[in-house]
Amino acid sequence: MKNKKVIVGMSGGVDSSVAAMLLKKQGYDVVGVTMQIWQDEETAIQEENGGCCGLSAVDDARRVASQLDIPYYVMNFKKEFKEWVMDDFAAEYFRGRTPNPCIRCNRYIKWEALLHRAMSIGGDYIATGHYAKVVRLENGRYTLKKAPSRKDQTYALYNLTQEQLSKTLMPDGDYTKEEIRQMAEDMGLLVASKPDSQDICFVPDGDYGAFLEAYTGKTYPTGDFLDENGQPVGTHRGAVRYTLGQRKGLGLAMGHPVYVCGKDMEANTVSVGPESSLYRKTLIADDVNWIAIPELTAPLRCKAKTRYRQQEEWATVTPLADGKIQVTFDEPQRAMTVGQAVVLYDGDTVLGGGTILSVPDEEQGETL
Repeated sequence: MKNKKVIVGMSGGVDSSVAAMLLKKQGYDVVGVTMQIWQDEETAIQEENGGCCGLSAVDDARRVASQLDIPYYVMNFKKEFKEWVMDDFAAEYFRGRTPNPCIRCNRYIKWEALLHRAMSIGGDYIATGHYAKVVRLENGRYTLKKAPSRKDQTYALYNLTQEQLSKTLMPDGDYTKEEIRQMAEDMGLLVASKPDSQDICFVPDGDYGAFLEAYTGKTYPTGDFLDENGQPVGTHRGAVRYTLGQRKGLGLAMGHPVYVCGKDMEANTVSVGPESSLYRKTLIADDVNWIAIPELTAPLRCKAKTRYRQQEEWATVTPLADGKIQVTFDEPQRAMTVGQAVVLYDGDTVLGGGTILSVPDEEQGETL
């Protein structure tokens, strides 16, 4: 019987390299693919350790594929990445939201675009080096379960579709990061000690404002910092440069710590205040994707989180009109940010999630 063919997205890092190695050991017909998403050779990330967008990713992935004796290809997804990730990133920041481009990249590039391409060349599955587990529940639906690794990545994968999950393998999901590195060392893989990439791939220096100005050709003018009473207390360098909860880089000498508590893009103002002003219990989310269940028809008790590096906390999820949901935490949460994701869990199982649309102030009826 012919072995199942799996197309492995190889970023040139240790996680995807070991994923390809594990699948080959399991008897799959493995093909390695690196997704070319940088927009031109001059702006491609070329630092020594690179990222999933770096030119070094191709070199490292090709060398690993050669070590594993598997076919290897580079596939061009520049158009899709620009449309679905970079254009959206710029548009969301301009609206005053804080998007998560890695989540969109997972949904539309690493899965939708790659899966379509993989099926067109006879692939049965796609695979990645993510730390998560794909499982099929008794109700017949596919979902994700948390990996034992401290690097569990289910938060960034909640919006995958049933079709995508049914054709996805994540062999790293059964291991910790330390175990993955040890396997890479034992096999003599060239990337065994390669550091993980940390920043958004197309903003490697973390300067979102400079990227947005260069990418859109727009300039973002200075404006007023406002205190809790709406009084000017300083001058900001362009509202797009600030995110909710930010403390560093404000340049304000107010005699006590202050944090970004909100911004008004039309008025070009950034509001600051004490950390206590950042805490809220309730959020409204849209663009909801359910994976473990088909839909939500009644209030649900579960755990939820609004940041990747955060512990899940108990909350009640209530269905609203037009597919939206209201998530009310038992305890106030810090800096729940419009544009970020809220992901819902039943133990280790991902129920689904959505994009934070608003964060009402329960006492004043205001939103962050």
